[in-house]
Amino acid sequence: MRPDLLRPLLGTLGLLIGFGLYALAGRLAEPWQSAVIGGLFALLGLSAWAYARGERWIQVLGALLLIYGLLRVFVLR
Repeated sequence: MRPDLLRPLLGTLGLLIGFGLYALAGRLAEPWQSAVIGGLFALLGLSAWAYARGERWIQVLGALLLIYGLLRVFVLR
C-alpha cells in the first residue's frame, strides 16, 4: 500500500482554514452568526461525504455534519 502524503497535508490545511473561518464567523451579529456557522458545518459535511471515496464511516460522519449544519441554520439558534 502506497502512502498518500498529500492527504495529511490537506487535512491540516483544511483544519487551519476551518478554525479561521469559524473565528471570523463568530464576530458576526445574530442571526448571521448561526446561519454562517451552520452553513460552514453543512459545507464541511458535504465535502467530507464527497471526498470519502467509499469509506463508509466518513460518509456517515459527513452526513451527520450536513444534517447538523442545516438544523443549525434553520432550527437551532
